[in-house]
Amino acid sequence: MVTQDQRRRQLAREKFLRQQQRRTEARRKARLRNSVIASVLGVVVIGSVALYTTGVLKNDDDKKTDASAAVTPSATPPSKAPDPCAKPAAGSVKNLSWKKEPAMDIDTSAKYSMKLATTCGDIDIALKTAAAPHTVNSFAFLAGKGYFDHTKCHRLTPEQIFVLQCGDPKGTGMGGPGYTIPDENLKDKILKGGTYPAGTVAMANTGQKHTGGSQFFLVYKDSPLPPSYTPFGTVSEAGMKVLKKIADAGAQEADPNTGNTAPNATVVINKATVTKS
Repeated sequence: MVTQDQRRRQLAREKFLRQQQRRTEARRKARLRNSVIASVLGVVVIGSVALYTTGVLKNDDDKKTDASAAVTPSATPPSKAPDPCAKPAAGSVKNLSWKKEPAMDIDTSAKYSMKLATTCGDIDIALKTAAAPHTVNSFAFLAGKGYFDHTKCHRLTPEQIFVLQCGDPKGTGMGGPGYTIPDENLKDKILKGGTYPAGTVAMANTGQKHTGGSQFFLVYKDSPLPPSYTPFGTVSEAGMKVLKKIADAGAQEADPNTGNTAPNATVVINKATVTKS
């Protein structure tokens, strides 16, 4: 017999999959429209466009697409709360891209941590180096290049799935570093029961295997999700208080073009650093 809790989780997953399908179709149409515009204007576009997933979405057919996805269904809050965060630090987002995953440069037997110095407070994250070496190595590389500095956390999902999504320099859910990294640590014991527990930091992706890029999400409340998103860190107790402050401010209405529900709080990563313990 299906319990009420199991039914609730199933409904949440079904809604999540419907969100993915709708966003995939919207992005397919957007790519077609953009290709027509580029043809008319005689513009040659060099590079690749990343799909957004939790913002997790499916990457239909372009295998060269940067992966940076989103992970959750969007929601419309009843009202907007005051912004609890400070103004962003002076500076601008860097426009950086690479053709392939960086070479392994970390000590996989050592402990690493990541600090996100945000406008809402510092979020410290203990990284799972041994379990997710490619992911941690990529973040160490990107943080060292200043890739995340001055970037907005573009998505907050306040219903059914509870995450704050960051890591996109474009701030739209469609950006990425130009390369992808493999899925890792999908059998982590914390994922038992079809839930990403509060405090988990995981990779967003395009809905396909091995399509992680730079976008990631921080879970501020237990969230029912399939074990498809690399869990690679755990938020500190103090960091969880910052996430709660952000979540309590609520989210904006869904953007009709991207499906993003941006946080009401001005969440900007002033500086991201990865350090070896």
